Amino acid sequence: MALDADIMQQLLDTISRFVRERLVPIEFQVAADDAIPEDVKREIRELGLFGLSIPDEYGGLGLSMEEEVRVAFELGRTSPAFRSLIGTNNGIGSQGLVLDGTPEQKAKYLPRLATGELISSFALTEPDAGSDAASLKTRALADGDGFVLTGTKRFITNAPYAGLFTVFARTDDGGKEPEITAFLVEADTPGLHLGPIDKKMGQSGSHTCDVIMEKCRVPSSSVLGGLKGTGFKTAMKVLDRGRLHISAVCVGMAERLIEDSLAYAMNRTQFGEPIAQFQLIQALLADSRAEAYAARCMVLETARARDEGKRVSTEAACSKMFASEMVGRVADRAVQIHGGAGYMTDYGIERFYRDARLFRIYEGTTQIQQLVIARNMIRDAKNAA
Repeated sequence: MALDADIMQQLLDTISRFVRERLVPIEFQVAADDAIPEDVKREIRELGLFGLSIPDEYGGLGLSMEEEVRVAFELGRTSPAFRSLIGTNNGIGSQGLVLDGTPEQKAKYLPRLATGELISSFALTEPDAGSDAASLKTRALADGDGFVLTGTKRFITNAPYAGLFTVFARTDDGGKEPEITAFLVEADTPGLHLGPIDKKMGQSGSHTCDVIMEKCRVPSSSVLGGLKGTGFKTAMKVLDRGRLHISAVCVGMAERLIEDSLAYAMNRTQFGEPIAQFQLIQALLADSRAEAYAARCMVLETARARDEGKRVSTEAACSKMFASEMVGRVADRAVQIHGGAGYMTDYGIERFYRDARLFRIYEGTTQIQQLVIARNMIRDAKNAA
């Protein structure tokens, strides 16, 4: 259920002010330290940002998809590390529970996820399986009243401080049609341990690492939803929402880059006048503004359709593909507008340039979005024939 319009606007105003006054000023510190200060994490918890998409009966805000992307527009205007901290609790880390969890599983975990007391992670990607989720090698073998998990998950966001993992594993006998099951695995489960924190191109302050399971035994009650073989469907449903969220973050980052580029162009003087007066600089600004506006419209339209109960897999893939490619182009133009200054760390533009590159990879690469879109088009055409 959507929030009252006035309450929603108050929430957006509060988050916008928090981003502008609290988060933006410490972007350089977070990048240098590769960590978010503990007092800022506490403030993020107090604002309720860990529970944006978790239903209110479990202590979350229960935002609709449109409301969530509007919040993501604001959070995208600063370092993505802050958004990443809460991202898994609101997206891929909790939505499997929200959509398919048993009443007991929801009651056990969602209230703590909503407050940020518990951090969740989504453990799907493996060293040899990313976009091709059906080729997972992690196994879950039935053993008495439980399962024994063995395998390695890679590039798992928030894994270094997660208390709960949604782990996807094969529960079949290795046949052609894999049976994939989702498990809720707590971080202190014997046999589960973590690899070293990954060193990345960008997004400092947001951490990933391997999640390694060696004969990790879990009870049957840990099967998400209580049903074997439904993990792949759960993952796909979760990714639809996650792709819209990431698309909105891309829009927010693009709008921040455009704002900074415009301010720089109006103050940077060459040949006796601000470079904003040069038509080629104006073209860079105009192209960025038009593309960011188009992406914003796509995301909002798709979010509203999802809230109406419509199937939006194709539209979510379109939004993710366009928005993530768009923010890469905007970041590149921002560096160009800033000239040599854009290549230096002092302005932060080069940091955003590196940060933006990841958006074209996670939550499904651009190439995977193209496949999803085209295959859905072909399927729909055959169904209509």
